[in-house]
Amino acid sequence: ASGRDNQAMDRGITWRSAALQAGSVALISVVLAIALPHSFFENWGWLSGPAAWALCALFTARVLSLPTGLTLLGAGLAGIPSLLAVVVGLHWLGALFAVGLFALWCGAIATRSLPDAEPA
Repeated sequence: ASGRDNQAMDRGITWRSAALQAGSVALISVVLAIALPHSFFENWGWLSGPAAWALCALFTARVLSLPTGLTLLGAGLAGIPSLLAVVVGLHWLGALFAVGLFALWCGAIATRSLPDAEPA
């Protein structure tokens, strides 16, 4: 049994997932903003935003060795409050809130993930 068994959250994973998710979302946002016209986001933002968010979550899961399915589930759940922020015109505030929720989720699932299995 490891010392993490009784912890509700892995704080290191929480902070690293926040940094990775925020950084990758910011990077992909800048790249897409440079590459595509504003009208693209007006017409396709409802699809491109969540797709970019999910791709960034996959990247975060990969880098931090988190379970992919659970990480994507957390990204989806964290994105729901962000939708409300978009509706009231506070898109980036919603994104920051979603990053925080996602990071808390990642820290929590990191403590529940099984350590690497030893060969039999």
